[in-house]
Amino acid sequence: MREIRCAIVDDEPFARKGIASYIEKIDFLKLVAECEDAIELSQYLRLHPLDLIFLDIEMPEISGLDYIASLSNPPKIIVVSAYEKYALRGYELDVVDYLLKPVPFERFFKAANRAFDVLSNAAPSAGLLATSPDAHIFLKVDKQLKKIFLHDILFVQSMGNYVIVQTIDSQEVTYCSLQQMMSTLPAHQFIACHRSYLVNRNRIAIIEGNQLHVGEYKIPIARNLREDVMTSILNRS
Repeated sequence: MREIRCAIVDDEPFARKGIASYIEKIDFLKLVAECEDAIELSQYLRLHPLDLIFLDIEMPEISGLDYIASLSNPPKIIVVSAYEKYALRGYELDVVDYLLKPVPFERFFKAANRAFDVLSNAAPSAGLLATSPDAHIFLKVDKQLKKIFLHDILFVQSMGNYVIVQTIDSQEVTYCSLQQMMSTLPAHQFIACHRSYLVNRNRIAIIEGNQLHVGEYKIPIARNLREDVMTSILNRS
């Protein structure tokens, strides 16, 4: 997934500064706006897209939750509030998470990861990633998020509740299903050739019988998928 464009909305400068310092530590978050209140946020949203908002609730003129409730298609929201009493209404509005001030970084990082998962699984434009040489995803590997460039991926292999992402120079194991990877990776670049494999078609060097040669690896083609695989590879524009 691309970087997550996010904004902070809080009328307290010190609070905005603290959240901004946390965002700076997480490489898949990109801070693009800081707003003092919902009115300033509204002005920003008229001209700029946002993926995620770190939103305070009690602000002048209009509360954060009242403003979000007025939008037909709001960005994803992580509430950052000093008050627990608004939590129920927040979850009724389908917020990603609800953080209580003061927020420790560990808790903030957990919420950011949750937003990453939600946006990755919901993003309908994931296929657009392949149009850029910088297109990438982030994988959870050994309790870290690791950036993987799409053009470096050779194939993805299912291993029970995990997948192996084989790149040109590394092998990454992450807790994820192959179906989840299919929904994350661009469909016009990665094809399912077998119930256990996704292959980067740009890395296919040879088609030999029921096998695809990808780098030094030979990936099986399932008999029931062979026609679709061949059509997808050979008819590519």
